[in-house]
Amino acid sequence: MSSWLEFTQRDGRIPEYPYPIRYDVENKVSADVLVLGGGIAGCHAAIAAARKGVKVVVVEKGNVERSGSGGSGCDHWQGVCTAPFSKVSPTEMAEALHKNNGPYDVGFVHYIQAKESYDTLLDVEKMGVQIRDVNDEFKGAELRDEETKIMFAYDYENKHTARVMGHNMKPSLAKELQQVGVKIYNRVMATSLLTEGGKQGARVVGATGVNVRTGEFYVFKAKATVLCIPGGGRLGTFSTELIGAASLFPCPLNTGEGVAAAWKAGAELAKGGGSSAGSGPFKYVDYAMGNVDHTWHACTIVDANGKEVPWVDRDGNEIKTVSGRYYPAPGQKFIISIGQIGNSMRLSQRTDWPAFYENRWPWLTPDLAERIKKGEFVLPLYADLTAMPLLERRAIFGLMVGNESKSRYPAYYVLTKGGFDPDKDMLQAALFEPDRYPLQAWNVGVNVPQWREYGAGGLLVDWDLKSSLEGLYAAGGANFGGGEHAGSATNGRYAARHAVAYAKTAPEPVIDRKQVEAEKARVYAPTKRSSAGLGWKELNAAICRVMNDYRGSVVHEKILKAGIDLLKDIRETEYETVGAANPHDLARILECDTFLTLGQVNMHSTIIRKASSVILGCNRLDYPEMDPPEWTKFLPMRFEDGKVKYRELPLDFYLQPPYAPTYEENYKQHCLL
Repeated sequence: MSSWLEFTQRDGRIPEYPYPIRYDVENKVSADVLVLGGGIAGCHAAIAAARKGVKVVVVEKGNVERSGSGGSGCDHWQGVCTAPFSKVSPTEMAEALHKNNGPYDVGFVHYIQAKESYDTLLDVEKMGVQIRDVNDEFKGAELRDEETKIMFAYDYENKHTARVMGHNMKPSLAKELQQVGVKIYNRVMATSLLTEGGKQGARVVGATGVNVRTGEFYVFKAKATVLCIPGGGRLGTFSTELIGAASLFPCPLNTGEGVAAAWKAGAELAKGGGSSAGSGPFKYVDYAMGNVDHTWHACTIVDANGKEVPWVDRDGNEIKTVSGRYYPAPGQKFIISIGQIGNSMRLSQRTDWPAFYENRWPWLTPDLAERIKKGEFVLPLYADLTAMPLLERRAIFGLMVGNESKSRYPAYYVLTKGGFDPDKDMLQAALFEPDRYPLQAWNVGVNVPQWREYGAGGLLVDWDLKSSLEGLYAAGGANFGGGEHAGSATNGRYAARHAVAYAKTAPEPVIDRKQVEAEKARVYAPTKRSSAGLGWKELNAAICRVMNDYRGSVVHEKILKAGIDLLKDIRETEYETVGAANPHDLARILECDTFLTLGQVNMHSTIIRKASSVILGCNRLDYPEMDPPEWTKFLPMRFEDGKVKYRELPLDFYLQPPYAPTYEENYKQHCLL
């Protein structure tokens, strides 16, 4: 059948729900280390903990074999600074990434990545992921190190980012989980954190969950918990009918229930007020249009007449060769992705942060828009892989697009099946806002101010990646400095080592039964309501609309407070009318409950920062000054006794007492290797 509608109309009825429904079943599971989330960070955390000889349990809403933002692949591995061929030190990389991502970034998480990235890459190679050009397809190319056969992206001089053939990354990690004895609970959605005595702010002693297929309830007891569930997806844009899962670069199941659970348990969150321009439901599939960014970096662009658009280095000097696009400018130490700060400043047309200049990689000539207006270049533009050397061409479309998460299937396979041949054909390059952001890789599509993407931040962690709650650690997108693939892998392993050390000396956890019963009542409430009325899709869309209307790019404290009140009202009214016909519906409704929480967290975080911010995507009419020095700081928030409380924290708190003044010293004291 070609569609669900045709399928249901074939015999005039909707098929029965395919799984047994067992709302009355409660499962009790014990572990030394509980890992919530089976994405990249969660898998590496569980593997590292199990290798230490403790009992490990992983809870994953999807299936660890393909779940998470890295579920469908990985094309590059950043920060291999300890490799023999790298010319960038871990400190240099950490400082560069920190500067490049703006003042609210976290340098010590980048340092952990830079110190352990190469070792982690060698580890996944042992699991079955190809990280070398073993078949000599790229022999002799500038992008390859001839001694190790490892290939590089972006900077061929300093060799700090490896290209990998990581389409099977998650299946390889899933297999390793089984081999080291990790107990995996697939299709179980974590719903809350359990605390000692059921008290907010107390030691975390486990979690609860619900099976998204059968509806069975789970009570997980653990001495230590590693939270690896990122979130915020579908909080700003939701349209399954128009583009489905492709509307978000992250996994659509990354909806933030872990961060929401930590917030309710009393953990401190940081960077919770972020917002960025999105492309709504009309965007293109990531990397399926010709461009020059990230996966497509250094691609040749031509106009409608075949005239090549010049590339320039960071100093504006024209680069004459394709090879030159992969090397630093004279006097430049190394190049990396422009990062969040570069994206934000290009959109705002600001250039007053030195980091935007220091490490930025080559780009198309900045006067492209003006030259188009003068008629020097004729639209449309095209990504012309045929004009590139053969091996560079294949590196972009076969190696990178063919292995990257969210591009291997919808871009590489679909285009190839449709007849696209990079040796002969070109792809049109969508040109939006050429004065500010030409040929963007992500979120390419028609844009209006109301289409935005939101973050609720992550858990504030220390050098042990420990949260403010005893027994709770955070890795990957769950902490306020993680999320990138190699970063998630490395800090997953790192957090696990600390969780194991804590678990080996921690007292036996005790579950508070009243807390469990209260959570069961919350979780199963939608199953006791009629499913004939408002559905979860409408509820999800309504929450997105509230976020768009009350936390847009231009806000005021009165508007933000009204938005918080409206989200609260939706929870007390419309949410209480939505019923679940089956466990699948139940999971989607609980995700909407999470969105209501994270939306309020985002707005509260925006309110307490009495300033506008380019990096956080916030233009406050009541506080119009952009990123003033007195507000360039962290403002960790926590939920306590029904109230939102916050404190101030210096941006470099992790290099101030009681910590040592350098990355190297702190890492030696905390790495537990």
